[in-house]
Amino acid sequence: MFDELEKINERPEPFQFYTASDLWTDEHTSKHMLSFHLNPAIDVSSRKVEFINRSVEWILSEFNIGSETYLADFGCGPGLYASRLAKRDASVTGIDFSKRSIEYAKEIAAREQLNISYVNQNYLDFDTEERFDLVLMIMCDFCALSPTQRKKILDLFHKILKPSGSVLLDVYSLAAFEQREETATYEVNQLNSFWSPHKYYGFLNTFKYNQEKVVLDKYTIIESERTRYVYNWLQYFTPEELEPELVNAGFAIKEIYSDVAGTPYDRQSREFAVIANRV
Repeated sequence: MFDELEKINERPEPFQFYTASDLWTDEHTSKHMLSFHLNPAIDVSSRKVEFINRSVEWILSEFNIGSETYLADFGCGPGLYASRLAKRDASVTGIDFSKRSIEYAKEIAAREQLNISYVNQNYLDFDTEERFDLVLMIMCDFCALSPTQRKKILDLFHKILKPSGSVLLDVYSLAAFEQREETATYEVNQLNSFWSPHKYYGFLNTFKYNQEKVVLDKYTIIESERTRYVYNWLQYFTPEELEPELVNAGFAIKEIYSDVAGTPYDRQSREFAVIANRV
């Protein structure tokens, strides 16, 4: 028992483990994630519908989206952005890890006759001969990737964008990092049975890495037949720390905002959004 408790409370190295599939492809948890996506009143998997609508209108204006626009949405989920942008004549490709979300998105696109191609794949492995005017990676997906993964995805963006193409992504800020605290909690059927339909004991250890500006939410889920560990990493940035990663991948920052709805940049905002042009 002592050794098991030691393992539960063990602090790994930053981004030592990658368990995204446990969250997005598991039959039980993916069902919950989709329900979070589709709940217009909460900011969990997706932002509230009012923000999404405002964000889409800003994107349409900022990037002059129209019938000649080819757009890739990385981490598209059930198509909340993709479907809205396709309704305004953009040709959209959506890529997402979750089969359940992609199946839902495909049903909506078919019913509404939208020009969207959905790909059920880990976007780190995505490749295509198509070239895009705009790449989206929003809801701070970029922050969940390790430095190596971030380099890989930025190199991919550079490859699939047209020479004049742009990336729009958002990240968590240092102001948000300062608000995070290390915690250790325990609960039966933690998060209202989110992790399993069967009884389990859930442990959450939140570790904060001050030098790297990284936070880990480490979940240990103990069921009668198995024990699982899920590692949710988040990298926090300042614009000055994000810019070199973009520059090294062949991008130049055009503008910085507080969010993907074009709110003027405030250093105290919990997030910030960047438009980066391919160079």
